[in-house]
Amino acid sequence: MLLAFDTASPTVTVAVHDGSDVVAELAGESGMRHGEELAPLIDRALRRAGVVPADLSAIAVGVGPGPFTGLRVGLVTARTLGHVLQVPVHGVCSLDVLAIHAVAAAVVDSPFQVATDARRKEVYLASYDERARRVDGPVVERPAVVATDAPVVGEGAALYPDAFPNARGPLRPSAGYLARAVVGEYAEILDPEPLYLRRPDAEIPRAPKPVS
Repeated sequence: MLLAFDTASPTVTVAVHDGSDVVAELAGESGMRHGEELAPLIDRALRRAGVVPADLSAIAVGVGPGPFTGLRVGLVTARTLGHVLQVPVHGVCSLDVLAIHAVAAAVVDSPFQVATDARRKEVYLASYDERARRVDGPVVERPAVVATDAPVVGEGAALYPDAFPNARGPLRPSAGYLARAVVGEYAEILDPEPLYLRRPDAEIPRAPKPVS
């Protein structure tokens, strides 16, 4: 049994995969409440799947790119569960999950890009071939700089239609497809470390300058 979750977008998503397919999948009902929603959603998903934590054989977690706070909640939870349960923790780029979902849903059939909201009027962007294999990126950039007429999957495309007129769904990562990507070996497996493309907003204050 595999527990998968992603906190790289404003909405928390959790799923349980039994080795054959996803048997439970839930998403948070409000945005930017990762710390409050993740643990209850995991509990509900496990109950819905009819399993307990001891039944889990692995954890899968989205590593971003995404906001610092959200990623930290997901990755700390994944590493903690993996340590307590003594099971492996598999990280996957959250943009790869969107790409795999898009190809599986047949919303793209040619090379495409995935763009998610990076805030600050920027997007996280990566390029994929028609089989959802990443060929470039991810990067963080202003939409106007990476504007394209090619198909673009994800919330970033929906937010900036002038730069990405050929927007496609899905908008946000699905834990169900994260689980399928790991079980089916469709995505590159990464260490469960956050994929940051810029420095976090919260930084340790610098020492004050000496008074002359």
